[in-house]
Amino acid sequence: MTLMKIGLPALLALCLSACSLTESAPLGTLSPGAHAQEIRRDQTANLTQVGTASVTVYGNPMNAAELIQKKADAMGAHYYFVTNVEPTQVPNQWISQAILYR
Repeated sequence: MTLMKIGLPALLALCLSACSLTESAPLGTLSPGAHAQEIRRDQTANLTQVGTASVTVYGNPMNAAELIQKKADAMGAHYYFVTNVEPTQVPNQWISQAILYR
């Protein structure tokens, strides 16, 4: 009984404090780097959209991500938000789309 009186509140406090681990904290202001950076949707609010990019590549999703970044760099974008990455019906072929921002 004593264990229930002490253990249950301690367990509840532990569970509630763990909730803060799943909260995403703001990452701060974005600063352009040498290459375009992938960002999350919530980071696009104050940026200017400068275009879109799409790629179809053989390999894996990482190959598609690399090509999206190269296209973003070539178009002068500082940031990109990937809207879609999915396999095609062709084995080992991937398609990806992104919105480019400055």
